[in-house]
Amino acid sequence: MSEELNILEIFDERVVDCDMDVTTKDQAFRHLSKLLLEAGYIDDLEQFVADIYEREAVEETGIGEGIAIPHGKSDAVKKLGIAVGKCRGTIDDWGSLDDEPIKTVFLFCVSKSQYGEVQLRMLNKLAGSLAKGNTMDLVKEMTCYQDLIDAFSNQDNAVKKVTDIEELKDDIEISIL
Repeated sequence: MSEELNILEIFDERVVDCDMDVTTKDQAFRHLSKLLLEAGYIDDLEQFVADIYEREAVEETGIGEGIAIPHGKSDAVKKLGIAVGKCRGTIDDWGSLDDEPIKTVFLFCVSKSQYGEVQLRMLNKLAGSLAKGNTMDLVKEMTCYQDLIDAFSNQDNAVKKVTDIEELKDDIEISIL
């Protein structure tokens, strides 16, 4: 992995599902873990899922606005990655900072030997990227892998959509001389 982490280099179409048919946290973990197994990122699905639950028991990973970033460390990991899933519906039993249901899951796939600094860099980069421009809105609307890539591309030029004229009015002041 390069010194400057590029989140786009970590996304892999083989482990992205923008039409997950899941309604529980366990189904989401197992579905995304199966994608990771089939793509060669992990070699033991049950161990990987158990390790994610171990981390999940420490603190909920729903960050708000329908997004969860579960992560943990596992000896089952063969290759660093992030599996991404967007649910057809929502996962109501996840637990999130804003108590809202989860719609999109970014499941980190990190080995125990990479867990410390690498995992924190990935988490910081993903969370920071989600906060830039209209990335969060684009992630919520994604329907395919290319939408995911587009959401995280060209973030410096991204402009948050204004959905409320009052919000716009509060942000700008116009004077006529």
